[in-house]
Amino acid sequence: MPLYLNDDQTMLRDTAKDFVATEAPVAHMRALRDANDATGFSRPLWKQFAEMGFTGILIPEADGGLGLGHVEAGVVLEEIGRNLSPSPFLATAVAAVEALKGTSHAARWYPGILAGETVAALAIDETSKFTGQVSLAAERAGNGFRLSGAKRFVAHAHVADLMIVAARTSAAGASSSGLTLFVVDPKTPGIEVVTERLTDSTLASHVTFADVGVDSDTVLGEVDQGDGPLARLLAAGRTGASAELVGVGGGAMDMTVNYLKDRKQFGVAIGSFQALQHRAAHLYSEMEVARAAVLKAQQLLDAGQDAAEAVAVAKAMTGLATTLAVQEGVQMHGGIGMTDEFDIGFFMKRARVLAEMFGDTNFHANALAEASGY
Repeated sequence: MPLYLNDDQTMLRDTAKDFVATEAPVAHMRALRDANDATGFSRPLWKQFAEMGFTGILIPEADGGLGLGHVEAGVVLEEIGRNLSPSPFLATAVAAVEALKGTSHAARWYPGILAGETVAALAIDETSKFTGQVSLAAERAGNGFRLSGAKRFVAHAHVADLMIVAARTSAAGASSSGLTLFVVDPKTPGIEVVTERLTDSTLASHVTFADVGVDSDTVLGEVDQGDGPLARLLAAGRTGASAELVGVGGGAMDMTVNYLKDRKQFGVAIGSFQALQHRAAHLYSEMEVARAAVLKAQQLLDAGQDAAEAVAVAKAMTGLATTLAVQEGVQMHGGIGMTDEFDIGFFMKRARVLAEMFGDTNFHANALAEASGY
């Protein structure tokens, strides 16, 4: 598979680039932060995403969507990252859509997602670092289950219409067997949501389940067989987060290169200094390798092939490359790069949060090493 976009994907990229840069630039994120916005994103903008058809990219045509793939979803996510646009697109239109696909819940929730009215939250993490372990218990009670435990860093939980919850219905520890996914109403009695603002000004919540009763029809897929839909959710989420990271890194790199061209010392542009040219060239090469890794993972997912290794490589590589991009950006901007008035610092903060999402570089590098027998 060639590691470049085809003509249709290029047209989508151009459309998404113009739309996001116009409707949700970095200034949009700054305005929400300065207003201490309690939602964390613009609902009118979310509806505009729907009107553009973006929310239906991964939804099958039979369900009213565009029936496209992860490459196309990644095109939109890269522009979201490049502009630091606060949006439920990753969690809702990518990860949740993929988890709901082919289940009885799709018919209920897809129309709202297509209309830009529904927001999904992913209650997966339970510790300060993503470990893949699930301890939240789901015990049978009559015709349903009772959920007890806690989830951390659940984006959009405070405003979500549905929450996809990973729970343990049998077995124990880190085993992937014995897991079940539930589609839960966040307003169900017994659920407590405590929301905090993260370093990048987005909102995430700690969610506590205190003996929460849910019906059997909230099960996503089959009981004790949640490892399949959870794997689809995580593959889509990780690949999507990687695409957004490429956008964040690319946006930081573009801002830095423009600064090197404009900033003058001793009467000449600092971009003419060979040491800075070498650093910029190294950064460009690392970002291109990361972009290729993401595209490979997207293409394998779209082809229905085993993409686990490619997804791990993409998430690890984009974490490294984008961290380099934002660090070099701040350093080459000098003192102004440390100020809140200048945008480059926002890219560093967003990169930090995305790098942790669904497992950081070390998590995926370790997974690749263990898969190779180390």
